Amino acid sequence: MNGAPSMTLNEIERTLRELRLSGIADTLSTRVLQAQSSQEPFLATLGAMLQDELDRRHSRLTERRFKQSRLDEKATLADFDWRFNPKLPRAACFELHTLKFIGDGANALIVGKPGTGKSHVAKAVAYQATLQGFDVRYVEADTEFAHYALASTQEQAALLRAWVEPDLLVLDDLFLARRIGDAAAELLQAIVHQRYKHRRSIVVTSNRVVQDWGRYLGDATMATTILDRLMHRATMLEFEGRSYRLKEAAARIAVTADAS
Repeated sequence: MNGAPSMTLNEIERTLRELRLSGIADTLSTRVLQAQSSQEPFLATLGAMLQDELDRRHSRLTERRFKQSRLDEKATLADFDWRFNPKLPRAACFELHTLKFIGDGANALIVGKPGTGKSHVAKAVAYQATLQGFDVRYVEADTEFAHYALASTQEQAALLRAWVEPDLLVLDDLFLARRIGDAAAELLQAIVHQRYKHRRSIVVTSNRVVQDWGRYLGDATMATTILDRLMHRATMLEFEGRSYRLKEAAARIAVTADAS
């Protein structure tokens, strides 16, 4: 009995792409040359090609999770200058970075002076979570809450779902503009309540101490309700020290002055 007609390398590559095995297709010619030059057993070559496919799919999935997170950078704790503000809670930041708190359904409040690295740490934790397979959503709180207040009822429902459903929600720079509107305050309460009920984690960064949140919300009772749920299972990190942004601005000014 005659066997099936043999396929050329190009035909095999096209077939792989039709089967959506682009990871194998992209490295096919290289793996064929490798096998020919080293006289590898067929199973060794096949194993390497399958690993190529797995690596490609993992890379695409990781990139898709990053895009869905709405993070604007791939921040890490490795590129953070801990020496500039040596009193920062470094051990607590790395403990947060282990992501154990997500499995525990716990929260983190990162509070302190502007420019001390609160957002960087929050983004680094969020990016690590995307790498570990968690669904993450990053929100610049005041900006997105203002957008929510102007949205249609249907859009508001979609936004609320997008902020309630992920494994981790980052609310960055909460109360940056101090007072937030009634719609934003009610939204924050709804987010915190629903995520608390489903044991989904929140990381909040803010320049404002929690004792003043009632004033910024315009409702002391609402603030108590929000903080009660946020802080029931939470880590509080306090950031004090000098501003990285002022340091970088001074460095740029110095370089400009030297150049002139």
